[in-house]
Amino acid sequence: MIRIEADSKGRFPDVWVTSDTHYSHKNICRGVTGWRLPDGSIPIDQTRDFSTIEKMNSVIVDNINNVVKQDDILIHLGDWSFGGFDKVREFYNRLVCKNIHLVLGNHDEHIENNKDSIQEIFLTVSTYQTLVIGSKKFVLMHYPISSWNGLNKGVMHLHGHTHLPTEIRFGSGRRIDVGIDGHPSFRPYHILKELVPQLEKRKIMSDMSNDHHTDDIVNKDNGGN
Repeated sequence: MIRIEADSKGRFPDVWVTSDTHYSHKNICRGVTGWRLPDGSIPIDQTRDFSTIEKMNSVIVDNINNVVKQDDILIHLGDWSFGGFDKVREFYNRLVCKNIHLVLGNHDEHIENNKDSIQEIFLTVSTYQTLVIGSKKFVLMHYPISSWNGLNKGVMHLHGHTHLPTEIRFGSGRRIDVGIDGHPSFRPYHILKELVPQLEKRKIMSDMSNDHHTDDIVNKDNGGN
């Protein structure tokens, strides 16, 4: 569990979340991609509008550094980098904030295998994580989950993986794809200022119509759950 505490004046540090930066990923960069649709065209919706990998990387780094400061906390929900093991540390070295928690994605095999003890650059490395900031609680995973622990109590689910655009980034209930591609400004989200106000307005529900965790069931037996 990642637990973020307030200081003596009741103030919480700035906590940001993002996912699927795909730093140095050639094929996600439209100007150099090798991806093609059956008709031979470049998949516009699946690529980023940059002419070179270097330009894409610089915008990713600048957009993170412009909002996530040195003493802030950054939570990254996977698919950190691409293009080989050296890119893992290269990306890390270019970021101002070093207080980074990583939840592993499907393209993070070098980090998952802990090559050259690379996990040491992160505060934590996990495949599933619970985040608590004061009274707010979140379930974190690279992949979207249809139902999660505490869903019926308002726990929010943050994930990546799906690269959803801004207009469809919300799932059923209090779930959102926080990938960098879905942010209107192509940057991380401030969890308390940007995500919580939007998610708490949404109905408590899951993607499964018969999920009993969303039923209004009250336990009348004080000895059970």
